[in-house]
This record gives sequence, structure tokens and C-alpha cells, in this order.
Amino acid sequence: MKKKLMAIITVMALCMSLAACGNSSTPASGQQADQGTAQSTETTGPAENDYSSQAQEDPTQVQEEKNKVAKDGADMQTEDKSIATRIPMEGGTKINMYFGDTLITGVLNDSETAKALIDKLPMTQHMSRYSHDFCGVTEELPYNEDDVHYGWLNGDIDYALNAPYFTILFEDEDLSEQYGYQVNIGVITCPIADIAALQGSYDVRIELAD
Repeated sequence: MKKKLMAIITVMALCMSLAACGNSSTPASGQQADQGTAQSTETTGPAENDYSSQAQEDPTQVQEEKNKVAKDGADMQTEDKSIATRIPMEGGTKINMYFGDTLITGVLNDSETAKALIDKLPMTQHMSRYSHDFCGVTEELPYNEDDVHYGWLNGDIDYALNAPYFTILFEDEDLSEQYGYQVNIGVITCPIADIAALQGSYDVRIELAD
């Protein structure tokens, strides 16, 4: 009888131990995910979780959203790799961005997001260099869902939703379609090499061009 009782107690203890491990592993997994939060457009950040939940609700709709990329409907040039792939919007708003002594010129489009940014100019935006962009956390801006896409074209000025970020992307457009969710708000008009050559972090002064 004692042996049976000891066996039962042993089994109960083992079950309680396994349950405790399961509970403790869940927060640890969440903590690891938090530590991997994106610092630039190199990952999709919190938007990935939103995408997963949408996929369960309506896989067809999410597939359509996932397939929308930066080049869809874009006015592009592909002959001269030294300048932006996207052709600046005719009649767009010209801006100057000062990275220290280096002037990066650009043109903003007429999207809802770009217009909201224009209303804030002049402004100072802290930005740091990453593998394929300069970006920095910025204030939340309004956007149209139809403008949200994956990836970028070299030279794009984008508003990335997952922080949110203000970002200027200067390379890796061919690998970019794995990254979302972004809204294009313009394009730089100086040679791409001008911004690609910069290193470090800057308090970038952004203002309307004369």
C-alpha cells in the first residue's frame, strides 16, 4: 500500500513540474520577442503579429496585401543606378535635409502622410545609419491603407508603420519585399552615393526648399 501511495505521489509531482516548465517558458518566449524589436526597417516588427491574426481571419485578403510592393504602380527608371529608382512626382513638394554639412535633397508626394509631414516642417529628425537606410523614430502620421506596401525602391523616402519610422532607403531594393509595412512619401533627388557615404547618427534638419 505504501509503495502504491509513493508511486502516486511521484507521478503527481512530475506532472506539477512539467506544468510549471510550460508556464515559465511562455513569458521567456515573449521576452525574447521583445528584445528582437526592430531598430530600423530591417524587420517588420509588431506588424508581423497583426499580419498573422489577419491571415487566420481572411487568408485571401492578407495575401493580396502581402503581394502589394513598392514598385506596384510606381513611375520608375532603371537605367541609372546612381539616382533614385522612383521618378520624383511632378509638381511635388521639394525639401532639403541637412545631415551635418551634407545636403540631401528630395521631393515629397501628395499622399496623406506626406501632406501631414509637410505641415510639420521645418522640423528636426534624429536618424541613424543601418545596412540599407537612414531612419529614426518619428511622430505618428496619418496614412491611407491603400498606400501601405512591402519593400522599397532605392532612393525612397518612407514612413514605416512599425515604430513609426521616418526612413531614407538607399540600397537592397531587390531584397526589400520581405519588409513591411511602409508608405512611400517621396524620393531623394541627389545622387544615392551622397547619403550612402554617410555614417553614424545625425539630427537632421528638414525644411521646405526655396
